[in-house]
Amino acid sequence: MKETFADRLKQSMDRRGFKQVDLIRLAAEQGVKLGKSHMSQYVSGKTVPRTELLRFLAENLQVDEDWLAGRTPEGEAEEPDGTRPAEVLSAGEKFQETEKTGGIKMREFKKSSKLNDVLYDVRGPVADEAMRMEESGTQVLKLNIGNPAPFGFRTPDEVIYDMRRQLVDCEGYSEAKGLFSARKAIMQYAQLKGLPNVSMDSIYTGNGVSELINLCMSALLDDGDEILIPSPDYPLWTACATLAGGKVVHYICDEQAEWYPDIDDIRKKVTDRTKAIVIINPNNPTGALYPREILQQIVDVAREHQLMIFSDEIYDRLVMDGEEHISIASMAPDLFCVTFSGLSKSHMIAGFRVGWMILSGNKDSAKDYIEGLNMLSNMRLCSNVPAQSIVQTALGGHQSVKDYIVPGGRIYEQRDFIYNALCDIPGISVVKPKAAFYIFPKLDVKKFNIVNDEKFALDLLKSKRILITQGSGFNWGQPDHFRIVYLPRIEILKEAVGKLGDFLSHYRQ
Repeated sequence: MKETFADRLKQSMDRRGFKQVDLIRLAAEQGVKLGKSHMSQYVSGKTVPRTELLRFLAENLQVDEDWLAGRTPEGEAEEPDGTRPAEVLSAGEKFQETEKTGGIKMREFKKSSKLNDVLYDVRGPVADEAMRMEESGTQVLKLNIGNPAPFGFRTPDEVIYDMRRQLVDCEGYSEAKGLFSARKAIMQYAQLKGLPNVSMDSIYTGNGVSELINLCMSALLDDGDEILIPSPDYPLWTACATLAGGKVVHYICDEQAEWYPDIDDIRKKVTDRTKAIVIINPNNPTGALYPREILQQIVDVAREHQLMIFSDEIYDRLVMDGEEHISIASMAPDLFCVTFSGLSKSHMIAGFRVGWMILSGNKDSAKDYIEGLNMLSNMRLCSNVPAQSIVQTALGGHQSVKDYIVPGGRIYEQRDFIYNALCDIPGISVVKPKAAFYIFPKLDVKKFNIVNDEKFALDLLKSKRILITQGSGFNWGQPDHFRIVYLPRIEILKEAVGKLGDFLSHYRQ
């Protein structure tokens, strides 16, 4: 059986007595960007490192770089430590030799180094394995993505009807920021939420909130600029900020305090390079809803340090237990705020990709930034026009999502079931979510001897055909959490939790 890069890497680590964490620590000391998820993927054989990371690994493991990469010519002798005889040609010499003999060396195209630290494990290695299993005929229960349609949630009939009626009028581009009717409806929605200083020019539609997050980070961050993002987070925030060249600084959300942001931790992490703070409220992955007192403390920190506020509020209409969602921008008329929302979750039309962002507050302080937003918005021409055409219909009239989030409603009842069922499993504890449709249970890592949460998720997938997302996929620092999407009906959730309990009854890593 042919030896793989992962085999050679593990041999080298064993020879030196190194664990993954040792290499991650050395990388940090040497200023090399090497994340936990990257290292895990190298060891598991899911991917191989780029040239600069390969060089770092070879140097610190004290092995030959070409041997580690598998570039040793077939049949060539290797020394026990992975080195090669001196007469073996270097990679450059081999290229020259190929040219001399008339051969053609094919150019290899590699991904941009900008992607080295960009991760999105909601659709990462574990999800890739689930896809391979499905392709081989294995049925997998996907509890990893908040996608309502596969679980029987239907778009309101009125929305579908209006899109069909307007489809022939949506064949051309709209204005870059969006259709007048859509932005007018969003502006009125913002007024109801109390957002200050909002005009039609303050509103941008997008292909989901995801596109707009990427656009905002690209317009704001220079290399080395810092931005505060929660941990756990929705990983797209960290990915987009990193891709834009920014330095993400994660502040802790406290599980012992209903998963609210730790204000003292935020204060400690503000530096003179910090440009902005991100909040996700209601929160994904924890389902937390932030009260006014917490939001006020965040506003106070932002005001003290003159920070921009980005508020991801895509779940603002999925709030349970009679609680009220408060937009932080309504409390900060003197600060520049960008508020994100959309219809993907509240109207169960994730595939339509209907999102928006609203600029509010002190826009004079962000004139140049807004110019950047306009430039990037113009470059993508416009967002999906048929999807924009139903924003006015969706935001007006009866809001069918309210039927789901009250006692007797599907999301409410499924939330209560999954919470109680998880609490009954030995070795699991969990904070009851108040919003959205996610729950973020904690595992007793000592009981299960868990040191790698990605391995836990992969083992659960292979054993019980259940796909979840591990906590590290949300930039949570310990291997002790995972997220479950509780959109399936109770009978499906009951079966899934039964399988999870059975799995954990004997699981040890």
